Amino acid sequence: MNSKYLTAAQQQVPNPELLINLVSRRVRQLAQGHRPLTQTDPRMDFADIALKEIGEGKFSYEI
Repeated sequence: MNSKYLTAAQQQVPNPELLINLVSRRVRQLAQGHRPLTQTDPRMDFADIALKEIGEGKFSYEI
């Protein structure tokens, strides 16, 4: 897990429990074949992709 992606995601979603739920849901979607919403590097795992998407504001949520 890349710490810069985590820091950016924490700035977008300050609640740690909500951030964990968002990342896990997005990781499941990516594992099922959904396409990333951002540019990725082949070395990135699904958690890094999810954190990068959240940090860039490309993954929205409702409470």
